[in-house]
Amino acid sequence: MGNEIEIRVATPDDAEALLAVYAPYVTDTAISFECEVPAVEEFRRRIAHTLQRYPYLVALRDGAIAGYAYAGPFVGRAAYDWSVETSIYVASHARRAGLGRALYTALENILREMGVRNLNACIGYPKKEDEYLTTNSVDYHRHLGYAWVGRFHDSGCKFGRWYDMVWMEKIIGNHPENPEPIRPFPEVRAIIRECYGIA
Repeated sequence: MGNEIEIRVATPDDAEALLAVYAPYVTDTAISFECEVPAVEEFRRRIAHTLQRYPYLVALRDGAIAGYAYAGPFVGRAAYDWSVETSIYVASHARRAGLGRALYTALENILREMGVRNLNACIGYPKKEDEYLTTNSVDYHRHLGYAWVGRFHDSGCKFGRWYDMVWMEKIIGNHPENPEPIRPFPEVRAIIRECYGIA
């Protein structure tokens, strides 16, 4: 078996496969601060809701879904339109194979086309590494060009332990005085298909 990676836009019908990637992050780690695995229908709803305005991508390795990444609103007020929060999840068997970088690169390309300037990542962080949470996510984002910008202490309690939360950011565009409005993902999807081959 090879390691061919394909990136495409998610659909609500991917919910079950994506949930299979995500569920271990909920049940076995503090990487996600969610404490209950969502139902498939709820996950389907989340995908559809995100795609109304933002990109939601899946990565396939040898034809099987092995990870996903998406963007969402940062805070939600109108003045924050040019900033997004990014999220990524990769199946344990597919880590360290370039899949995460491929997902994030594709996500960044799309967000630039939309007019997004700032990428923000909210990441759980341990005061001391344990079996549920390490510093790997922060290290990974730093490797991809994100910078540490803030830390909130004892922000989440999971598995009977308190964890910090950090914000990291990556600037991908300039900041003019009067920026053009963001183009929602559906409006740039044809460009993405033509320029980047992401169907």
